[in-house]
Amino acid sequence: MGKKHHYKHAAALFKRPLALCTPVPSRYSWPMRFKFVKMHGLGNDFVIIEPEAGQPVPDPETLSKLANRRTGIGFDQVLILEPPRQDGSDIYYRIFNADGDEVEQCGNGARCIASLLAERQKSRSGELVMDSPGGLVRAKIRENGVVSLNMGVPDFAPASLPFTTSGEAYIYPLSVAGSEVEIGAVSIGNPHAVMTVASVDTAPVDRLGPALETHPDFPRRTNVGFMEIKAPDHIRLRVYERGTGETRACGTGACAAVAIGRKHGKLGESVRVTLPGGNLQVDWAGPGEPIWLTGPAEKVYEGTFEL
Repeated sequence: MGKKHHYKHAAALFKRPLALCTPVPSRYSWPMRFKFVKMHGLGNDFVIIEPEAGQPVPDPETLSKLANRRTGIGFDQVLILEPPRQDGSDIYYRIFNADGDEVEQCGNGARCIASLLAERQKSRSGELVMDSPGGLVRAKIRENGVVSLNMGVPDFAPASLPFTTSGEAYIYPLSVAGSEVEIGAVSIGNPHAVMTVASVDTAPVDRLGPALETHPDFPRRTNVGFMEIKAPDHIRLRVYERGTGETRACGTGACAAVAIGRKHGKLGESVRVTLPGGNLQVDWAGPGEPIWLTGPAEKVYEGTFEL
């Protein structure tokens, strides 16, 4: 079965309300049916919800149940679309991880939102301005489902993550899970710690990922990247995402890794980032300049769920 036919079939299947294997108990005074769109960027998958008038955002426990890949819809993050809050912007979006916690930014999710808005013909000349808790993101819609995002200027100030340390440095030594490690730290609208490793294939992602995520020096937790530098224009990367675990791809994680690699003088301005789900392109001219993220965004199906 071809991909196009498969997605068409899936869309037809989900015209009726999605039946969860384990119903989510209703916390509301009356049943509500939410429409959603399932999308992904290199396998980093999202449920996008634009609540109708009077519909609240589902509570964290409900979102966590919906994230379950066996008894719910299954996703890495939920993206909630709301009316613009700033003049000149097209949309405001909120991001909730699979554990139900709200976070600041999501690069792959923002690309999916931009692609969806372009499909709904809400873009101006192929460009969009989207607002989020992590700040404004400017999107350019390119051919073949590819979207480029201006993710803003990387912020290396520890307070921006936040990260508790004596001052800004190139490398921060940490004791974690019985190991002494060195990390770089940067905010791409959300916090990232990045380790350079000899090989992502043997990197201790399962052991150090959750330990670094919850390290006490990151009071709001952090995303954790494991970067293997292949060449000045190519890295391999695995990311353990805060509140979700390891994902197939992470857009802000790709930006963070390139920003750290550039700061350390090991990477050039344009870098191909190979993740488990595929390749992203990151371009950064250097300090004081915005970092750009380019990659695909794909719709899988549309559906409904009831609370």
